[in-house]
Amino acid sequence: MNDLLAYSAPMHSLHRILVLDDEPDVLAWIGAVLSEGGLQHTAVDSGLAMQRALREQPHSLVLMDLRLRGEDGLSLARELRRQSTVPIIMMSGKGDEADRVLGLELAADDYLVKPISGRELLARVRANLRRSTELSQPVARPDDPVRERYLFGDWVLDMSLRSLSRNDGVPCELTRGEFALLAAMVCRPQRIWSRDELIAQFRGSEAESYDRSVDVLILRLRRKIEPNPRQPTYIRTERGHGYVFGVTVTRG
Repeated sequence: MNDLLAYSAPMHSLHRILVLDDEPDVLAWIGAVLSEGGLQHTAVDSGLAMQRALREQPHSLVLMDLRLRGEDGLSLARELRRQSTVPIIMMSGKGDEADRVLGLELAADDYLVKPISGRELLARVRANLRRSTELSQPVARPDDPVRERYLFGDWVLDMSLRSLSRNDGVPCELTRGEFALLAAMVCRPQRIWSRDELIAQFRGSEAESYDRSVDVLILRLRRKIEPNPRQPTYIRTERGHGYVFGVTVTRG
């Protein structure tokens, strides 16, 4: 799977969704839901077909089943994530919570549990597309002196460029969900955030009221920014309440 970075979604008015599932009935149903919602799609039933489709045409989002016959959906998603920033929504059965958490931890931006309603499917897809559009457009040049930056510890969060880097300029790659979550907390340090409030930051108001994806995103962020992820100093857990960004933040 080479040069997939080139397939990251261009932001235009007409989005195209790539759907990967090895069940023809499911592919047909998802296609109908997306079409009724005004979204174009490409339906594929294998990892090889997914790679081919990504090479042939840009896609704004990948919606893929985790359980594929003869293929490891997690490995496919992880390889795609290594090469591309295109949003990934995984789908899996209701009883596969361990897979759900692992999928979010390794590659996915969002996760849907089957059986899925058409309304929820469209809401999640639209929320991810909206977030992808918002976070993919720099609003300032790197040399522009008027930029919104927040400094904490050894890090610089640049809201204008949608980037995180160390003080020495070394960048830290964040997924769209990670950036949205970190940005919300950094902009309001010392505030205790409930899971519901954090879900709304990276998924939108359509989200479920409780979702382990928040905990997974926090885990991923801690691994990337904390000096010691096992004893976090930036993103602290407030037991029974949620999370708090507990260090001093300055504008710079």
